[in-house]
Amino acid sequence: MAKLIVLEGLDGAGKGTQTKILADRLTGEGKRVRTLEFPDYASDGSMLVRMYLSGRFGESPDDTGPYAASMFFAADRYASYASDWKKDALREDTVILANRYTTANAYHQLSKLPREEWDGFLDWLWDFEFVKLGLPRPDLVLLLDMPERVSSALVRHRAEETGRSTDIHERDGEYLRRSREAAAYAARREGWRVIRCAGEDAELPDPPEVIGERVYRAVRDAL
Repeated sequence: MAKLIVLEGLDGAGKGTQTKILADRLTGEGKRVRTLEFPDYASDGSMLVRMYLSGRFGESPDDTGPYAASMFFAADRYASYASDWKKDALREDTVILANRYTTANAYHQLSKLPREEWDGFLDWLWDFEFVKLGLPRPDLVLLLDMPERVSSALVRHRAEETGRSTDIHERDGEYLRRSREAAAYAARREGWRVIRCAGEDAELPDPPEVIGERVYRAVRDAL
């Protein structure tokens, strides 16, 4: 089986940038690398995700329950896996880098629940996607941790530069705060590697190459 490495973090945490930096470095070392990004907005499988994030089911993330929303994102991943990268997942000589995965549901949707229901939700999520749907389990999950204040500022800056509107997750500061707390809990419970991307009092993230070196060291240890 291929090695599946997932990069997680709040919107604006630099997942796409770090996925590319890591892919280029591993490719330069002679490894066969496949990159994935979820949601796969170009796929028909992401239709429900797009409707949810655009506010068609409610203007607040909390308007859609965590189990229903999780199923939207799981369907997108299943469609991508079954139609595209399943063969790559079976190759022993391949490293698959995913910008978000099942693990994104673990904190984005976990944050909608009271704390006493968190463990039950995580147990359900892993069983639903990895057992019932048969999606591969990650070999390593890296959580790019950045204060929500910094990540929100980066999301706004990106939206201004690109003209892309923000989604219901990105424009809800309280939701992002709760999601960061949920991500820290999931990381402790599941043994994810936490990669610091900015100090708690920082206004800007650390330089991408500095973060990239932290990511590479964590991945090198796993490979």
